[in-house]
Amino acid sequence: MGVAIFNSYLVLLFLLVHFKVVRFNLFWKASPFIVLVLLLFGLLVPMGWGAPQGSALVVRNAVSIVPEVAGEVTEVPVVANAPLKAGDVLFKIDPTPYDAQVKAITAQLKLSKTRLAQMTTLYERDAGRGFDVEQRQSEVDQLGGQLEAAQWNLDKTVVRAPADGYVTNLALRKGARVANLPLSPVMAFIDTSNTIIGAEINQIDARYVEPGQEVEVTFKFAPGQIFAGKVESVLQAVATGQAQTSGTAILPKAIEALPFVVRVKLDDVVFANRLPAGATGTAAIYTDHMKPTHIVRRVILRQIAIVNYVNPF
Repeated sequence: MGVAIFNSYLVLLFLLVHFKVVRFNLFWKASPFIVLVLLLFGLLVPMGWGAPQGSALVVRNAVSIVPEVAGEVTEVPVVANAPLKAGDVLFKIDPTPYDAQVKAITAQLKLSKTRLAQMTTLYERDAGRGFDVEQRQSEVDQLGGQLEAAQWNLDKTVVRAPADGYVTNLALRKGARVANLPLSPVMAFIDTSNTIIGAEINQIDARYVEPGQEVEVTFKFAPGQIFAGKVESVLQAVATGQAQTSGTAILPKAIEALPFVVRVKLDDVVFANRLPAGATGTAAIYTDHMKPTHIVRRVILRQIAIVNYVNPF
């Protein structure tokens, strides 16, 4: 925008001099530099403070699906990138060994309860010992706990979606053997229940950004369109400012002024839920300062939205 204004002035100055409206004296020769300084310090710098602009990115939480039990996969009903609801079946593991374990413990528990009832009856008739009753009760309690664990394992042979979303890069097939190892996920689940949109704002421009301020965003995914929203929060830390537990002394490194991240929430919830993870764009935040510059920022953002039709970068 600044370049366009400056070039417009140069064209206007050329026309005025060409048609001899003004004399091309020292003042008019120096005027482009004066206009450039005024443009820089009177518009562009204040606009960065009052209406900062930065790159925007759509991020979604990804869940690495690791089964709680090991076994052979018997069914994979999901389709890659198809919408799923929380609780939908992702895949099933052969339940035979876990079902057998439940049946075996159930039979033992039934027998232990019968013995407990017998010992209790004998004790109440003064024909048995209290220790035997307590021992049988302990057996019943232990088998009850084992049955709960076995039933939990059996239930976990059916792996379900943890939230609304979809499975991507699906390679799991029937007959594969899976294990309950944290470092061996079998599929990636993308959670679409919450859309996270982050905008990077330079540190020198982030001083006036606060939650609740108006935001406009344009995405490469939807060229030519402007979407309104609000500042949800300003992340109070970046990686370079994070201290981690270590057994070594401080390692000096180059200090960089990395941008701060501002979390944005769009007013159009339907469109926000439709945005793919990794969608990029440009966001402008309109603070309570330098309000006259907001008009110029709105024009610039709309220019970017139109250019998105042809600019892939």
